[in-house]
Amino acid sequence: MQGQQHPVESQLRIPQTVWALGFVSLFMDISSEIIHSLLPVFLVSVLGASVGMVGLIEGVAEGTVMVTRIFSGSLSDWLGRRKILALAGYGLGALSKPLFALAPGVGVVFIARFVDRIGKGVRGAPRDALVADVTLPAQRGAAYGLRQSLDSVGAFVGPLLAIGLMLLTGDQFRTVFWIAFIPGALAVFMLFKLVKEPKREKDRNFVSPFNRTSIAMLGRRYWLVVLVGVLFTLARFSEAFLLLRAEDIGLQVALIPLILVVMNFSYSVTAFPVGKLSDRIGRRGLMTSGLLVLVASDLLLGMAGTLWQVFVGAGLWGLHLGLTQGLLSAWIADAANPQLRGTAFGVFGLFSGIAILLASVLAGWLWQQYSPSITFFSGAFIAAFSLLGFIIIGKNSPVDNSKTAVR
Repeated sequence: MQGQQHPVESQLRIPQTVWALGFVSLFMDISSEIIHSLLPVFLVSVLGASVGMVGLIEGVAEGTVMVTRIFSGSLSDWLGRRKILALAGYGLGALSKPLFALAPGVGVVFIARFVDRIGKGVRGAPRDALVADVTLPAQRGAAYGLRQSLDSVGAFVGPLLAIGLMLLTGDQFRTVFWIAFIPGALAVFMLFKLVKEPKREKDRNFVSPFNRTSIAMLGRRYWLVVLVGVLFTLARFSEAFLLLRAEDIGLQVALIPLILVVMNFSYSVTAFPVGKLSDRIGRRGLMTSGLLVLVASDLLLGMAGTLWQVFVGAGLWGLHLGLTQGLLSAWIADAANPQLRGTAFGVFGLFSGIAILLASVLAGWLWQQYSPSITFFSGAFIAAFSLLGFIIIGKNSPVDNSKTAVR
């Protein structure tokens, strides 16, 4: 009958909890990106840090996120409760913001970044596992894509606000950092009030992720996905280098956050449709396209002599994220043992964290020892190498059993 909804379509409607988590991510990302879009320039121009130090801080910060996830993920499996850990993580993220405003030197910024990233690490695996807990396999690409899209909306609204606030305050970094606390606190409130988690069985046994039993329980297909994720992460260093590239080419300090606006706009408009498409056609081909786009982005940024090339490169970087990041999360959810989803996301985060730490530190060293161009050309080479590894691994392997569309 006309106007009557098909029961399958009703079942595949994205749950309220996923939407709520998406908006929580949106507001926390507004808070974080107001600071992060200005932080590399603040470190170099105000506090006198070297570009190598920026690379070290960013590498340690992002590595901390990933390493912390393994413990919070396993703990969420044991407790059978993910929301409380997500609240703790988002709370740490909000409370770290005033430290950036108060920082007299690089050391306090390092501590603030470390606390902020611990918070992100604590919330990451439980949140991602919760998305899998409340969704059906046939909608996970769309669900993770939606959360990533809303997250990315915050990631481009944040830099826009940073630009406006810098212009309004006359480039007063510290005042802008204080204002960034407000949306972070709002994100914590929304999580507390709006996010619901399903009931889980009461009898649970803690399974350490560091023994043979848990490794075996996660399964071969899962470990193949982890290997793919590590290859992808090695090919992508911190986005801080995009900001430094824009400054190197001559972009006005107050306008540097526009780079993240372009990157995250591209990310936000692609992640959800790409996720929905992956539920129908599988994920491998879209992931391959993502690495090809990253190669193109790095090459363009390496050759850049004008600002428009930097902006296009940033847009391609965001397209790469939209083609890969939500799909990696959906792939982990597809492959993981349901009883170990938190652990699965945490272990994936650990290995990805090691990869991004190495990539960011290497990028900083190449920038300082050689040139910005060499940094991005090296990134293109690593991305091409990762693509070759992905093709070899994916051939005749059970990695992509993800065509779950309802026909």
